[in-house]
Amino acid sequence: MKYAELPEFSHELKRLSKKYRSLPDDFEKLKQTLAKLTIRDGGNHWNCLYKNENIAIYKIRLACKYLRATTSRVIYAHHKEPARIVFIEIYFKGDKENEDLKRIRDYLKNF
Repeated sequence: MKYAELPEFSHELKRLSKKYRSLPDDFEKLKQTLAKLTIRDGGNHWNCLYKNENIAIYKIRLACKYLRATTSRVIYAHHKEPARIVFIEIYFKGDKENEDLKRIRDYLKNF
């Protein structure tokens, strides 16, 4: 599985990592989990925001050790061919209530 990040995502991750020290390790564990999973059924931790035959956009809860809760969210695109994941947005629920729909729409337009 290949991974990529939007520049905005990288900036947000760096900013949040300064505040929440365990976030880089927690994010690496998330990557390992995503590589192992083949079916994302929704459940309590996944929410499918968009889906077609080539791409699916998911919002997932990220457990952060520093926060001791699942109050962080990651938005990512799962491409079927070639198999890759592109991270679009990461945010803390205390700072921001919902995902940036404009960024998701812009990503889908460019894809």
